[in-house]
Amino acid sequence: MSVAAHLGIDLAEYDARIRTFIPHYEEMLDVAASAVPRNARTIVDLGTGTGALGRRCLDRLPRARLVGIDADADVLAIAAERLGPRAQFIAGSLARTPIPRCDAIVTSLALHHIRTRAAKLSLYERARASMRARGRLVSVDCYPARNRAVAAVQHEAWHRHLRHTYDGRTATALFRAWARDDHYLPLETESAIMTEAGFQVEVLWREDAFAVLLGIAHRGVTS
Repeated sequence: MSVAAHLGIDLAEYDARIRTFIPHYEEMLDVAASAVPRNARTIVDLGTGTGALGRRCLDRLPRARLVGIDADADVLAIAAERLGPRAQFIAGSLARTPIPRCDAIVTSLALHHIRTRAAKLSLYERARASMRARGRLVSVDCYPARNRAVAAVQHEAWHRHLRHTYDGRTATALFRAWARDDHYLPLETESAIMTEAGFQVEVLWREDAFAVLLGIAHRGVTS
């Protein structure tokens, strides 16, 4: 499914609308970009979207280049205009597209579309195998609490953010539509999968259900 179809919007609206959908959007992307090592020369952006995170990475690291991977060719066309000649793009599924050799991998609000634990582990293992020594993986996403009561409070905080722009009925309808394709894992579960794949995991930032995770590739894992 395309980004526009999943969100129920026109693709030209994406950059404005995503901020109404996702709380702390700007802050999370800033934290993620700042976690990419200064000496990184090749960055892979999994689920590139329109290139908002990629743009931050390239602005911060003027000698780096970026490879963007996304299943939606239309959204990659927007990213290409945004990121310019220092970026190249691959249209393909995250589950099957080979990940180029790199120093760092970033991803924003994309990996929750992977449906199973096994598929998520496979992706993280491929990410780890693609990295040079001490490579870093930085992920921005929703990681709700395992405890149902705490998760309910987090959900209400997200719903409240939506109600800044939309009425309550629309906000609820948005959640129902997204739930058909979105599969959020608790932070502890996501961290365990990353650890199994060969990463040392740190939580760089967290607010309500949202977090920025850093995975540092273990020295002892061959690549």
